[in-house]
Amino acid sequence: MKQHTVIDSPYGPLTLVADDGVLCGLYMTDQRHRPPEETFGAPDDTPFAGTEEQLAAYFAGELKEFTLELRLNGTPFQRRVWEQLARIPYGETRTYGQLADTLGNPKASRAVGLANGRNPIGIIVPCHRVIGASGGLTGYGGGLDRKQRLLDFERGAALF
Repeated sequence: MKQHTVIDSPYGPLTLVADDGVLCGLYMTDQRHRPPEETFGAPDDTPFAGTEEQLAAYFAGELKEFTLELRLNGTPFQRRVWEQLARIPYGETRTYGQLADTLGNPKASRAVGLANGRNPIGIIVPCHRVIGASGGLTGYGGGLDRKQRLLDFERGAALF
């Protein structure tokens, strides 16, 4: 059974989605590849207390690693990419090529980028920490402005 709630954040409203009480979605307003709202289930904030608490600590610069149970729904390759995203340390970045190398397929950087763009749990599974080979920002489902702001935030908070 799916449920959802909407919370405020420094990056705009975030829609949290749970399936049987386990977080399976975190979507920003106007996010590319955002599923239709009718798939989010009934409005109910009951399953999200821990998620909201950890997101508040993250946005306050007090939490650098999330410890939430997640349900990442995707292909086996997508899930492998998302697992690698979760291993990118707070305040750091990796390129699509570096992730492809980590997955044992150095020629898969394009496929890594496509999987990255389909990440259903933004921020918590930090797809914003992936950059282009030249070090520049590339696509981000939440928009490049948000990506830059998240990276700047983490780099600034990591200094303290």
